[in-house]
Amino acid sequence: MKWGTAYPEGHDMSSLRVLGSVGEPINPEAWVWYWRQIGGGRCPVVDTWWQTETGGIMIAPLPGATTLKPGSATFPLPGVAAEVVDEQGRRVEKGGGYLTLTRPWPGMLRGIYGDPDRYRSTYWSRFEGRYFAGDGARVDDDGYFWFMGRVDDVMNVSGHRVSTTEVESALVDHPTVAEAACVGAKDDTTGQAIIAYVTCKGGVDATPAHGEALRAHVTKRIGPIARPKTIIFTEELPKTRSGKIMRRLLRDVAEGRDLGDTTTLADASVVEEIRKRASTGPDEE
Repeated sequence: MKWGTAYPEGHDMSSLRVLGSVGEPINPEAWVWYWRQIGGGRCPVVDTWWQTETGGIMIAPLPGATTLKPGSATFPLPGVAAEVVDEQGRRVEKGGGYLTLTRPWPGMLRGIYGDPDRYRSTYWSRFEGRYFAGDGARVDDDGYFWFMGRVDDVMNVSGHRVSTTEVESALVDHPTVAEAACVGAKDDTTGQAIIAYVTCKGGVDATPAHGEALRAHVTKRIGPIARPKTIIFTEELPKTRSGKIMRRLLRDVAEGRDLGDTTTLADASVVEEIRKRASTGPDEE
């Protein structure tokens, strides 16, 4: 497929099928795999951004009208106005920041029943006149939106804000990695250190040398500041029944805390196994 066009050349629009992606941001490699293996190289991937609170999808491609970029949710839908802003609430024309909605939209909440002050403080207080529910995003040269996950999933390493999604995408870009999740753990030197949990593809040995190769790959893709301090190899990652990675539990493991509530996990034994591996010597620099 030519990414500069909405569909492959010669595509039969009468047999159009689309693939959807919801939940966590989809990294480019997973997008391409999804398009090729599930969609047979002929179905556009509609990656969506929305929340229960928004009442419907807010940012997503329009099949047949939007040029696709693997990993990007593209543009706001008609009737939706979204902007990325910096810490002071100023619009970011290109680069990363906080995703906000700038005007009312179809399906929006009018309040929280019995607690209007909570609605205002939760969603409208961070940036004056803007709806903000806690997600980070960046805008590229063409104005496309790329989601970086929850802002509380952004790590602060030596004063630099590093997105967990960026590091995870770099790891998954390595041909030996099937899945990855990153968290920031307290570090006396850098403030936070990047801890990466990695599931390798079948037949790949999880050795210290391989961990070093993955660190070097992240450094090449993003830069030295994003280099993971610790890599913990695991056969599975802790996920909810809907497929979302529970990074809160991974942070608990990284910082040696007691695990919080695990009742929403699809398989609670996964976290215990990860904790055992971490305590018996993760691959560290």
